[in-house]
Amino acid sequence: MSAAANELVHELLVESLAAWRVTGRVAPAADGALSIAGARKDIRIERATHAIFRWTVAVDGRKRGAISLTAVLRQVREALDPSYARHRVRIAVTPLVPS
Repeated sequence: MSAAANELVHELLVESLAAWRVTGRVAPAADGALSIAGARKDIRIERATHAIFRWTVAVDGRKRGAISLTAVLRQVREALDPSYARHRVRIAVTPLVPS
């Protein structure tokens, strides 16, 4: 990841933690990844090497792929905020009003 992109993702994570009112510290790792320490969790976010996923999020050593930054944010919030109520959204092609 480029230095500029890494800085933008770093800032997004810092601001997201503040918006969620979740305690955590975001720090860059020497290899270009980002790490978050908070709520007794160690989280590492890095660009994925696999073609399907853009990101890899490791929470306490357990790695999961993420296809977007939205997916990264969801995984981070689930790990750091035990009261977070996850909502699934389903998108389907149907009429707005049944006929």
